Amino acid sequence: MDDPALLLDAERAVAAGLRAGHADAWARLHDAYADRVWRTVARLLGGCEGAVADVVQETFLAAAKSARGFDPARGPLWAWLWGIARTQTLLHLRKTARHAREKRPYPRGWDDPAGDPLDEVLLRESADLVRLTLLELPEEYGRVLTAKYLLDAPIEEIARAERLTVVAARSKVARAREAFRTSFRRHEPREAPHDPRR
Repeated sequence: MDDPALLLDAERAVAAGLRAGHADAWARLHDAYADRVWRTVARLLGGCEGAVADVVQETFLAAAKSARGFDPARGPLWAWLWGIARTQTLLHLRKTARHAREKRPYPRGWDDPAGDPLDEVLLRESADLVRLTLLELPEEYGRVLTAKYLLDAPIEEIARAERLTVVAARSKVARAREAFRTSFRRHEPREAPHDPRR
């Protein structure tokens, strides 16, 4: 179903069903988006399957609680679900960061003379920084960059999901990339100034 008018009609029907609490609307929502939510959360977390399952479950539970507030005129279902998944992913990452500060395990290969544990730590920190930056961007930018670079979605698919022309979708991805660069630079660790006394 590529016709934008038909997509909007289908989303309005699902939205009406969600607001009324109809089980078939929930089934349609889940069937249409569960795999995409799972893949998105998995790429954003970069972690274990159990954590992804927890965040996806929390996303759909939060969607159930806020379904009455969904308005298809304000944006597509995917944008609404992305916003919920983004919030749940951030909550999970903050909770995980708290636990990590309390108990810092040595990285794999710490006692392996063939591997450099510092490389693994730096790689992990860089990946975490990319995820954090993506999640802190305005929702619409995080959504299109996640689709393009983490889910490898073609621009035509992004355009359909965002209710845009292909040209407008390319433009939005370009603006989102620039916003990502700016935000990422703010998060990058700065080198300590050189102390001439050393």
